[in-house]
Amino acid sequence: MTEHAPEPIRRRPGGRAARVRQAVLAAALDVLVEEGITRLTVAGVAARAGVNETTVYRRWGSREKLVLDAMLAGSDDGIPVPDTGAVRTDLAAFARALAEYLATPAGRAVAQAAVLSSDGPGAGTGPDSGSARDPELAEAWQAFWRSRLDQAGVIVSRAVERGELPAGTDTALALELLCAPVQTRALLGHRPIEPDLPERLADLVLDGLRGGVGG
Repeated sequence: MTEHAPEPIRRRPGGRAARVRQAVLAAALDVLVEEGITRLTVAGVAARAGVNETTVYRRWGSREKLVLDAMLAGSDDGIPVPDTGAVRTDLAAFARALAEYLATPAGRAVAQAAVLSSDGPGAGTGPDSGSARDPELAEAWQAFWRSRLDQAGVIVSRAVERGELPAGTDTALALELLCAPVQTRALLGHRPIEPDLPERLADLVLDGLRGGVGG
């Protein structure tokens, strides 16, 4: 009698741990959008995700790390790092993706959380300030921004390799110059984000970087 090899065990992609992580992060973003960062609690997120509160603490350890992971997951999907083959179009595409993300409920919630968690001038001074009430949220936001800079920094490093930007170009400064006007307009609403703003910002950043080194 011929023996047949056993059928391989077929595991569902990702498994339960991946599904739990996705559910919790989605719930955290929903709470962030609907109630804001100051009202986000691990218990509330766990209840919305349909998991035990201990499960959330076991995986993330703290509310701040949960907030950070949720913000990173949302921005990874909403703000992809482009690779168009040229630094100008890369910068413009990244600025446009940022503007589109900040126009979504999740993007606005993340941006508002950043303001509340910021330790910059004028931030963290009011009674509802996230920084005043929970300094670790400020650290979470700083980690979020560092992560985004690290991921988007490949735009500048590729440009240096192609000879479009000089060696020693300040990556963080380049991306801050590109993103700050978009973030300011999205948060304050004092001026619209015109369709050609991403290209204009890309040109300004490149002119500044090239002129600053060459001068």
